[in-house]
Amino acid sequence: MDIEKVLEAFRKNRYEASYFATAAEATDYLDSKIDGKLVGVGDSMTLVKLGISERLKKHNDVKDVKDSPAFTGKGFAEFAKCTLLTDIFLCSANAITEDGIVVNMDGTGNRVAAAIYGHEKTYYVVGINKLCPTLEDAIWRVRNVAAPRNAQRKHKKTPCAIKGDKCYNCSSPERICNGLLIEYKKMTNIDMEVVIIGEELGL
Repeated sequence: MDIEKVLEAFRKNRYEASYFATAAEATDYLDSKIDGKLVGVGDSMTLVKLGISERLKKHNDVKDVKDSPAFTGKGFAEFAKCTLLTDIFLCSANAITEDGIVVNMDGTGNRVAAAIYGHEKTYYVVGINKLCPTLEDAIWRVRNVAAPRNAQRKHKKTPCAIKGDKCYNCSSPERICNGLLIEYKKMTNIDMEVVIIGEELGL
């Protein structure tokens, strides 16, 4: 795989794109780029691994959904609204493709809604394990790798969480894969940057 070709594909699709060999380098980069801003941070194990919220809190006003005392409870929806109107939004992606497409699955919609509208800039921070050859491969990964692992992480009572192997296209009320967002190009009227890290990060 030629990472420069991947970065060029994202740039062709109007995204800014950058690559860092390590999570530490990516964290330093983001910390240097975001200063004095109101920052929203979506639920992301990649961002937790980077420790970016803690770094940014030193010189930004950060609204991280994981800071909500009701993160897994009924108060989460209200807290998540705080991330919708921030200057900057950070999240990851469930998959990206070699030709520059971003793919995300969501259960409540707060993460994908926050990512695509209303900010000065959105950063997608993505480990190399989420890079897929084609859109078909990316959708397969989202449904059969990312969704079951995230359902397990959230202790959901869904077939994919219980069995931990694949998507069962269930009708469980705890299903977390309710909406699939495919970003073929960067959204209009918002800056977006895909930050790819040469380590396996996230689910």
